[in-house]
Amino acid sequence: MVAFDADFVRNQFPAFRQKNLRDKVFCENAGGSYACRYVIWRIHRHYNERKVQPYGAFPASQIAGEEMDEARIRLAGHLGVGRDEVHFGPSTTANSYVLAQAFRQWLPKGTAIIVTDQDHEANSGPWRRLATDGGVEIREWRMDPATGHLDPDALARLLDERVRLVCFPHASNILGEVNDVAAICRMARGVGALTCVDGVSYAPHGFPDIRRLGADIYLFSTYKTFGPHQGVMVMRRELAHRLPNQGHWFNAEDTIKRFNPAGPDHGQVAACAGISDYIDALYDHHFLGGRDARGRADKVAELIRAQETAILGPLMDYLAGRPGLRVLGPRMADARLPTVSIALSEPGAQVAARLARYGILAGGGDFYARRVLQAMGVDPARGVLRLSLLHYTLPEEVDRLITALDSEL
Repeated sequence: MVAFDADFVRNQFPAFRQKNLRDKVFCENAGGSYACRYVIWRIHRHYNERKVQPYGAFPASQIAGEEMDEARIRLAGHLGVGRDEVHFGPSTTANSYVLAQAFRQWLPKGTAIIVTDQDHEANSGPWRRLATDGGVEIREWRMDPATGHLDPDALARLLDERVRLVCFPHASNILGEVNDVAAICRMARGVGALTCVDGVSYAPHGFPDIRRLGADIYLFSTYKTFGPHQGVMVMRRELAHRLPNQGHWFNAEDTIKRFNPAGPDHGQVAACAGISDYIDALYDHHFLGGRDARGRADKVAELIRAQETAILGPLMDYLAGRPGLRVLGPRMADARLPTVSIALSEPGAQVAARLARYGILAGGGDFYARRVLQAMGVDPARGVLRLSLLHYTLPEEVDRLITALDSEL
């Protein structure tokens, strides 16, 4: 395995050099990562030089439109999908509500949708509302309350010919557990059902090959993947034209406008090309040889996951040596993502506030995953202490985190 160059990676993120952040250990990446310098450059350039209506007749307008197109084309390449299968919106939650409205209009009454209690509310709440205003039956695929695991056998018992959609997370934003998306999508297809996968908590740890996963719809947030505050919804082209148009009627034939009822944030969409700049910079620095965009994303994802497993190991070993602490989700570093939630006898936010005195920037609360906490017997009002790392976290920062935890837990 190629050696991970932490110095190179950290130099791509200006936040590490800022006065209020440079001596801190950032452990709330699951709430939003630092932005890479390419995104910052691009959004600064757009608002200085190209803040005009795009796709017009004059040069600044044409360049603005071209940069928006560049973002869509390059992200599509890294995700392994077509350009017109990438839809931008203000957030994943907003995209989910627009999507649910389309399904409400499209699905016959009496059909069923499966949701989980492992989800962030963004991929659960919009679908559950269809039970009252859409005449849809909602079936809940429930976790094991002790482990938080979603058992495929439990899903199999819910699937039948009435199920038209299965909504589930690629990874939990509380548990750090990664679900077998490809296997679940195959199960859903077996009864003719579509799939909607919440990838918000997975995508920061390496962009997946969405065609290989087999998901019909895949959602994630660019502000958690080193970019601006946008939501990305990847949808199979054929499905996008089967669902009712949610945009202006005169844009109905334009695939990328069908699920954006409002005008997009032109500058933020354009800046998303910076995420692809970062993926390519990681590849070019660490690897030799030419690959297509998806191949480059695959290698970068392998690099990221190997580094994250390495830095997570000491933290999980430390927590395993504290039997009085309840760590939610898998206990081994190589069996989970580096998003670690600890259920305590006091509110997680209180512990996070004390850790801040050590320069540890962590989070406490329910993180919009109240159903997860309730299912596992954790009071959502008390919440959890969440420690979420990324590949740019340094081993010595994990050591600082452990020292602070040892003093405060």
